[in-house]
Amino acid sequence: MKLSTARIQRTLDQLEEHTAFKDALTIREDSPLTPKLSELFGDHTFFLDSEGIHIVEPAEPRSSVPAGKVIKLATWKDANRTALTPHRPQATDIVVELGSEAEEESPE
Repeated sequence: MKLSTARIQRTLDQLEEHTAFKDALTIREDSPLTPKLSELFGDHTFFLDSEGIHIVEPAEPRSSVPAGKVIKLATWKDANRTALTPHRPQATDIVVELGSEAEEESPE
């Protein structure tokens, strides 16, 4: 699932509440990694952190606000984080509130 800029920021803000995601960042659309990641895993917004690479997939909302479940796609091969090992998608227990479409950024 591709996320808007506002939803990316909301996701990052919520991920920071979890120890493993303290240093999470988004892999930019113009990164040389993005085409390869999209080829392997589909068209998503990718998050990189101390555990590896994650995406957000639609989840049942906890309230009336759309939500997403964090899915792990790749893990670091070593403690130096020099290479990643892709694996089958692994659902985590983390669900983020994405916000409603009405809360999306307005074009300026």
